Amino acid sequence: MSYLNYGIDQALVERIKLKMKNPLVKERVKAEVSSLTKFHLQDSAQVARLVSRLSGVLGESLNERQRNGIIRFVLDQKIDPNNTFHLLRLWGMFR
Repeated sequence: MSYLNYGIDQALVERIKLKMKNPLVKERVKAEVSSLTKFHLQDSAQVARLVSRLSGVLGESLNERQRNGIIRFVLDQKIDPNNTFHLLRLWGMFR
């Protein structure tokens, strides 16, 4: 399922991808997500906090619709960060 179906703007995704090419930003994001498990990514409150922290790290201000769309997207994907197939599927969505 495409992130566009969740109301996540393609321009936002492109800006974030560009910012993630900066090694300092990439390391800060990696530090935020390094300890996450699939259980963290299935709890809407924890995902909401994660989205807030990462938007701050990336310098992106999200409106309520974008924020809710990202949260729903993450919850619906049932991501397991320790499952290589899940990570490859996500990589394919955003390449």
